[in-house]
Amino acid sequence: MNPLPGSPTPWRRVRARRGGTDTVFRYAVRSAAAMVIVVLVATAVFLVQQAWPALHQYGILSYLGSDRWAPSEATATGRHPNPYGIAQFVYGTAVTSLIAMVLAVPVAVAVSLYLTEIAPGWLRRPLSGLVDLLAAIPSVVYGFWGIFALIPAVRPAGVWLSRTLGTAPVIGPLFAGPFFGVSYLVAGLVLAIMILPIITAICREVFATVPTADKESALALGATRWEMVRMAVLPRSRSGITGAAVLGLGRAVGETIAVTMVIGNNVLSITTSILGPGSTMSSVIANEFTESTEPFHLQSLMVVGAWLLVIALVVNTVGKLIVRRTGEDIA
Repeated sequence: MNPLPGSPTPWRRVRARRGGTDTVFRYAVRSAAAMVIVVLVATAVFLVQQAWPALHQYGILSYLGSDRWAPSEATATGRHPNPYGIAQFVYGTAVTSLIAMVLAVPVAVAVSLYLTEIAPGWLRRPLSGLVDLLAAIPSVVYGFWGIFALIPAVRPAGVWLSRTLGTAPVIGPLFAGPFFGVSYLVAGLVLAIMILPIITAICREVFATVPTADKESALALGATRWEMVRMAVLPRSRSGITGAAVLGLGRAVGETIAVTMVIGNNVLSITTSILGPGSTMSSVIANEFTESTEPFHLQSLMVVGAWLLVIALVVNTVGKLIVRRTGEDIA
């Protein structure tokens, strides 16, 4: 049956319908992508606006140049030395995140390799579910567990480290005692457990994308299971492992409640020993946000939040550059 004169042919009607749907879809995904940028920019603008009175009073870099946090010494008028030094919080954030990464990344890679290359089929799925379930535990539960279970379990090891390594040359200040329980070390251990499921899940997916032919070829040439993993799996997964570690680091840098409960919240100065109490950028905000009654106290907490946002953005940007460079090297 021929179409009537002047009426659109069927394929034109289909193309017109698809064109309208594609236009709606294109604008919808563009709006979603733009929303992410808008939220990020709005958050940054809000923090800068709220922190501006303190930044104008003391200067941007003065916060990083001091490790003395003394809100009671702040005055509403006049130029005085900045009593809101945050160097100890930056240090605490870096130390706890580093401890968490050193402990979590090797374990996550090993667990992922076991689940993808060694575990039998009947065990692979339930064990993967149990690992992923760690991410569903609320952070406050991790905090309670750290206080009442982890600290008593770690205390003998902490005392031993302070007695044996606390007086050693070079590394002695890192393990100086006494060890009371709440410390950078315990906070790093809790963070390591919290970021473990994130890194494990991503590494597991990365290892699953390695071509089966590459692994079977290595085994056919006489390679052992470990040699196959070393030659066929790990080189192809290097960028994915790096990306997983960066995402885990981002979670460790911003974690608040669990760290606040087990780190000791020492805000007076930098404690160089990982066995001593300290504070992080997020924990000081959580502790003092409702008690910020001194001049420029709340605004200085906004400065801490702004620097925390900057650090998070820098970490993610550097991580993406490393992933890209690693991927190019493999290709």
